[in-house]
Amino acid sequence: MKRENIFFDLDGTLTDSMPGITRAVQYALKHYGIEVENLNVLKPFVGPPLPESFREYYHFSEQDSIDAVSVFREYYNVTGWLQNEPYPGVKAMLETLKAAGKTLYVATSKPEWMAKQVLEHFGLAGYFVMIGGGDDASGRYDKADVICYVMEQNGLTDGNSVVMVGDRRHDIAGAHKTGIPAVGVLFGYGSREELEEAGADWITESVQSLTELLINL
Repeated sequence: MKRENIFFDLDGTLTDSMPGITRAVQYALKHYGIEVENLNVLKPFVGPPLPESFREYYHFSEQDSIDAVSVFREYYNVTGWLQNEPYPGVKAMLETLKAAGKTLYVATSKPEWMAKQVLEHFGLAGYFVMIGGGDDASGRYDKADVICYVMEQNGLTDGNSVVMVGDRRHDIAGAHKTGIPAVGVLFGYGSREELEEAGADWITESVQSLTELLINL
């Protein structure tokens, strides 16, 4: 069966969001008395659910990790989201995939309203049947939960028709947890080692090679 339904992660897969995210994390950490001058140290925050990253990398408590996200958004929601741009070739990739008969979706842990705002700002929102994301009210942040949510909202009951594309281990693990395969991309923020250890079904190095792979799946 052809995998005509393609789910894309956002940060590190469609857009290079590192500058805005790391500056917002820097801002949040400073609120807690933690000074980080080198933004490259904060790259691991790009992609995974933020509460998880605050716990993993700075040993925040459950409550502090949730509160830190609110502080993060004080910066990100005003300034950080604009410090972001699509990877070169992404728009052409989306056009090519649609012309080839693929149906495109976004499945991101980023809050859904923010993901829509980012993609609308860059003129990419119209390529997707649905932009699905995280949700504060329901606590939907885990990638598997977001993937299930997008599938349910679109009546996709056959995982054999779906493939997930992302740059971090969370994308691969979330896809496998829901029974679908995943493509790992190396132009984002995950290393080849990270993607291989997560069990990525395919790994590709460029937007061009990703386009060719997805057309033929």
